Amino acid sequence: MPDSPHKKSVCVFDFDGTLVDSMGGFADLAAQLIAEAYEMPREEAREAYLRTSGLPFFQQLEVLFPGDVRNAATAAAFEARKQEDYFGRPFFADVPTAIAGLQERGLRAVVSSNNGQELVEAYLERRSKPRFDLVLGFKKGFAKGKAHFERVLAHFGLKASEMLFVGDSLHDARQALEFGVDFVGRVGTFRQEQFQQVHPRAATVRGLDELMGVLCK
Repeated sequence: MPDSPHKKSVCVFDFDGTLVDSMGGFADLAAQLIAEAYEMPREEAREAYLRTSGLPFFQQLEVLFPGDVRNAATAAAFEARKQEDYFGRPFFADVPTAIAGLQERGLRAVVSSNNGQELVEAYLERRSKPRFDLVLGFKKGFAKGKAHFERVLAHFGLKASEMLFVGDSLHDARQALEFGVDFVGRVGTFRQEQFQQVHPRAATVRGLDELMGVLCK
């Protein structure tokens, strides 16, 4: 792990784009809705969605269009429509084996998502593997980042130095840096150099099958 002599006891995983292959579909849907609501070219709308990914969608809209009266309706449409085929979106192929491998070595695996708690739990209930040690979704006043990190540490009785956060967005990297935990970025939406511009000590992987190699460095 980069610059960290501490043994990790828990790996916290962002959900969409890190564990679940859903970001492409989400980006297409968001681009359509943003383009229609705000009269923006679709490619520009898609880029704006990806640039602000990692936040709940309603917060992304507030970043992109502060105080716009169209935000609430657009966010509601996104949340409703993304669920139409959400349960059919698969885990990345490397996920079940990677999570099982971590747990076999004594590490806990935790989900941290800005999707609603009930939606994340419903997704996981439809799949026999992997099984996570703790699942945290979005609730009012309880979002991915500081609140989730504090819950993980309290739940397992750990220190921040014993936790690793794995995500696919620059927002994920920023949250890890602000809280003082090590971070691994899954490249795809963003490149290695983009992650390291935000979190200079960040490691990167192309898939979670590379994660154990990072932990053993």
